[in-house]
Amino acid sequence: MVTAVRYLGPNWYASVMGTAALALGGAALGGGGPRGLFVGVWAVSLLQLVVLLVARALHWIHHRDQALAQLRDPAVAPFYGCPSMALLAVGGGALALGRDWIGEPAAVVLDAVLFVAGTAVGLTAAVAVPYLLAVRHRVEPGQATPAWLLPLVAPMVSAALGPQLVPHLPAGQPRETLLFACVAMFGMSLLVTLLMLTLVFARLVTRGPLPLALTPTILLVLGPLGQSTTAVGVFADLAPGVVPAPYAAGFGLLAVLYGVPVMGFALLWLALAVAHVVRARRHGMRFAMTWWSFTFPVGTCVTGAAALARHTGLVAYDALAVGLYALLVAGWLAAASGTVRGLLSGELLAAPRPAPPALSPATVRTTSGAVR
Repeated sequence: MVTAVRYLGPNWYASVMGTAALALGGAALGGGGPRGLFVGVWAVSLLQLVVLLVARALHWIHHRDQALAQLRDPAVAPFYGCPSMALLAVGGGALALGRDWIGEPAAVVLDAVLFVAGTAVGLTAAVAVPYLLAVRHRVEPGQATPAWLLPLVAPMVSAALGPQLVPHLPAGQPRETLLFACVAMFGMSLLVTLLMLTLVFARLVTRGPLPLALTPTILLVLGPLGQSTTAVGVFADLAPGVVPAPYAAGFGLLAVLYGVPVMGFALLWLALAVAHVVRARRHGMRFAMTWWSFTFPVGTCVTGAAALARHTGLVAYDALAVGLYALLVAGWLAAASGTVRGLLSGELLAAPRPAPPALSPATVRTTSGAVR
């Protein structure tokens, strides 16, 4: 076991995020699916999280050299945003679904613990990873990838999932403080994500397609779009009775006036991403752990569309949520089956192979375990 985890990177938390997204997306559909099945999927994500936390602890204890090497690798360091989002997603699922299994008091405690831990890790990553990129890694604009968004999106996940703890706090200042803290994290993540997104888009249009193994990460851009739409919808749900009336009404307006155009941009980016993935597949793209990018970002768009359905009353958004959920299921099946095959063969936990020195930019593979 100790030897097997030597090359286990933080990107593996994306599998937890993807499974939790499958559960949370199903719960967001309301009566559109079998709730017992979604509870079971959440339980699987909880088990994945526990196993991975143990495995990563062994990795740091017994293979500290490799762990530090991953932190210094600009291709791997951005994936340190994933542990935070894995903790937050499983915690959010505890209250949304897990309470059916473990009871509401235990679900509240579990969610609170994972929310505090996930938020602390996420805020740390949101500062530390960009700092390392600027000071230690010394990357070039042409090296920009959507994975750079990962540590910056983590506070947005806190913003979207934290408000569900608001009703479980004492009325008055505690509830209002948590809600406004989530709004602050929404703004923090949104603004820095917009800055980074310009670099990612510029890299795509000026340097050509991403390397084949990294192509699925184009879908990561959907994460902040769908998660921010989800967040403003949740703010509007909980604001009445928590913040003064004028602000509560403002949150309701924000949910629609912000969410509708951002979801429109998300659909445009989804079409662009699908085109890139189809092209990469035709050029020989094989399974890599980056295929988990097909899951969590799409899941945030499911919950975002469901939030818009609640606040606009439009059936079109209900239909959009169902269609996106079908895409999420397909992405999860592809990523999960590839991961199981890779684990059984031992390929995913093996040492990364060096990249050939003279491949074209469209086909070069990273040497880090982040995209194995």
